[in-house]
Amino acid sequence: MTDCPCGSTKSLENCCGPILAGGPAATPEALMRSRYAAYVLCDIDHLERSLAPEARTDHDRKAAEQWAKSVKWLGLSILSTAGGQDDEQTGTVEFAAQFRQGGMEQTHHETSQFRRHDGSWVYVDGKMHNKPVVRSGPKIGRNDPCPCGSGKKYKQCCAGV
Repeated sequence: MTDCPCGSTKSLENCCGPILAGGPAATPEALMRSRYAAYVLCDIDHLERSLAPEARTDHDRKAAEQWAKSVKWLGLSILSTAGGQDDEQTGTVEFAAQFRQGGMEQTHHETSQFRRHDGSWVYVDGKMHNKPVVRSGPKIGRNDPCPCGSGKKYKQCCAGV
């Protein structure tokens, strides 16, 4: 039995596993948790499947996969939720996903919009919450080797993600 990567303290099989396998999410929060788990597990099919139709038009599968593989996922915090009840068609989830990339710990802080589409919750879009980036190591030049170890130049690897 594997713990679910979303941090729910449930097993993957009793949490995000059924959603990753194509089942419906009961709430926008459940879908958000499954999307985080999909990044951790590099389940790009679920990431695509859980997008609203209009969000799929600019989805870059290769970039999503590259990013998911280039970071060490450290945890998910659900900061707030709104809407998404049985009788509602929309909902929001504010979350912070912690990860390490290139030896630096970072946080992806976003408020995501969800809506029902054909009876299932889908991710519509998100608003990033910017906070100052504090560099803890030396600056990486565009032409320096990428710190992720890919062997590519930084500008052609993680800087372009």
